[in-house]
Amino acid sequence: MGPKGKHPSTGDLFQQPLAELINLKHPLVKLAELIDWSVFETRWAEFFPSRTGRPASSPRLIAGLLYLQHTFACSDEDLIWTWVENPYWQHFCGETYFQHEPPIDPSSMTRWRQRVGEEGVEWLLTETIEAARRGKVVKAKSFEKIIIDTTVMEKAVAYPTDSRLLERARQHLVKLAGTLGITLRQNYNREAPRLAAQVGRYAHAKQFRRMKATLKSLRTVVGRVWRDIDRKLDHQNEGQSAKAASILGRVKRLLEQKPKDKNKLYSLHAPEVECISKGKVRQPYEFGVKVTVATTHKEGLVVGMRSLPGNPYDGHTLPEAIEQVSILTGQNPKAVFADKGYRGVSVDGVTIWRSGQKRGVTPSIRKAIHRRSAVEPAIGHMKNEGKLRRNWLKGSLGDALNAVLCGAGHNLRMILRAIRLFYAWILSSMIADINPRQSWKPEFGPFALL
Repeated sequence: MGPKGKHPSTGDLFQQPLAELINLKHPLVKLAELIDWSVFETRWAEFFPSRTGRPASSPRLIAGLLYLQHTFACSDEDLIWTWVENPYWQHFCGETYFQHEPPIDPSSMTRWRQRVGEEGVEWLLTETIEAARRGKVVKAKSFEKIIIDTTVMEKAVAYPTDSRLLERARQHLVKLAGTLGITLRQNYNREAPRLAAQVGRYAHAKQFRRMKATLKSLRTVVGRVWRDIDRKLDHQNEGQSAKAASILGRVKRLLEQKPKDKNKLYSLHAPEVECISKGKVRQPYEFGVKVTVATTHKEGLVVGMRSLPGNPYDGHTLPEAIEQVSILTGQNPKAVFADKGYRGVSVDGVTIWRSGQKRGVTPSIRKAIHRRSAVEPAIGHMKNEGKLRRNWLKGSLGDALNAVLCGAGHNLRMILRAIRLFYAWILSSMIADINPRQSWKPEFGPFALL
C-alpha cells in the first residue's frame, strides 16, 4: 500500500514540537533544508504498487535513514536505536514530535534496500549532488572536470584458504542432510576438523608436501559426503531437491576447481566474490568487487559510483562511468582525469588526460593532471569513515547498493563539514570584532544557508 501520511494524533497535540526543542542552526537541520524530499515521494511512487494492506513507511523516513546510516557508518540495529535517542536525527527524517519508539524494525532496512533497488538509491546520490549545488559547496562549472578511478570494495568474508573452505563445505553438507532427513554413512565430524587444522600447521612449518597430502585427504572426505547426499537425494521430493541444488552446486564447484582457475569460489555464502590484485604491497589480493569512483576535480564531490562485477579492465569501464556522471549531474563532462590504467580508450566529446601524459600538455593542464591523485583521499574517507571498506550486504545487488550509498554518505559528510566551517567562520568574525588579531577566513565561497 502507499506510504502513510502525517496525521497528528490527539496525544501529539499536547506535545512540544521538535522545532522548539532543538537548535535550528544545527548542521543536520540546515542539511535537511537543502534536500528536496519531495523527489523521493514522486520517484519512489512505483515501489508502492498495492492499494491494500498496511500502509508503507514514509519515503522521507526511509531516505533519511539511508542517508544517516551511510553518513555516520551505522549498522541497521545501531541506526534505529540511535534514531530513537537523537532528536536531530528524527527532525532530519521529517518527524514533527519526538518519538519514543523505533519507527521500523531494523530488519526492515534490508527489505527496503531490496525494494528500492539500484535505480532508487541513485536518486539518493543525485539529490546529494543537488544539495551541494544549493549549498554552494560545489559550483556548476565544477562538473565539467571530473576525476575517475577504481578501487576494491571488499566483501564481509573470511580470508579464503582451501582447508577452511573445504571444512565449511562439509559442515554445510552435514547440516543439509539433517534438514532433509538423510542419514549419512559417515559425517567425519571428528576427522575433518583435525585435518583442516593440520593443514595450517604444516603450512606454517613450510612442510608443503605433507600439507598437500593432508589437503588431498580433506578433499576426499568432503567428496564422500557430497556423493552420499547426491545419491540419496533422488528419493526426495522436488521441493527438497531444489533447496539442496544450490549448496550441492557450490560444493561441487569447490571440489572441481584448480589452483590456477580464473573463476574460483572464494566463499560459500557469497559466490560472487572475486580475487582482485591492485598491486599493493601491504595487501596483494583483495576479495570483493571492483568499484568505479567519479569525483569533481576541484572539490572532490562524488558524482558517480558503480560496482563492476567480473573485474573488467579499467579502461573498458570509462564510457559507462562517464554516462552515469552525465545522468546524475545533468550535464556532460568536458575533461576527465584518470591514471595510466585507462590507456587505450577514448570517448566522443570528452577529453581524457592520463597520469604521465606528455603530448599536448600545457602548464595549466600539467597542474590539473597532478591533482588527479585527489581522488585517493576521497576513497580513503569512504573506507575509513563510511562503509566502503567492508560490504555486509548480500549478493551482487548488495554490492551495487552499497557502492552508491557510500558515495551519497561521502557527499553528505562534505556538506556537513562545510556548514560547520561556515558557522566557525561566523564565530571567528564575532571574536575578530573584539580582537582583530584572531580573525580567520574560510577556504570556501558564500553559502545559501541562512
